[in-house]
Amino acid sequence: MSESSRKAENRPAARSYTEANPQLYAFLDWMAQQDAEYVQAFQKYTEIGTGEGRALPVKYREMIMTAILVFSGRREGAEAHLKRAIEHGATKRELFEAGQSVGVPGGGITVGLWMQILMQFDREGAFKNG
Repeated sequence: MSESSRKAENRPAARSYTEANPQLYAFLDWMAQQDAEYVQAFQKYTEIGTGEGRALPVKYREMIMTAILVFSGRREGAEAHLKRAIEHGATKRELFEAGQSVGVPGGGITVGLWMQILMQFDREGAFKNG
């Protein structure tokens, strides 16, 4: 198990994407300097679309976002969202089956990238819940 995996298992799920991956979302700080009102509205919008307390649990919301990012070839973003799905209880099997499903509209390239990320996380010991 990697050092990063051990650290991840000892911390609660990230409350925000910025917390989960500060480097990936550093652009939000720059945007806030340009237009704070817009960024506040954008952050509220993303909280509603990705947060707890809605009919669709977070782990499924994260799988949907991951599918779009994988299809778009955005590995860095897909990794961040898959990690958040895991942090919110997604199992390896659930993510494997979700990866199979993205291939129906997205094709082999989409399945391949999803599974590469999933395999990497599995090798790093990311799955504690099956």
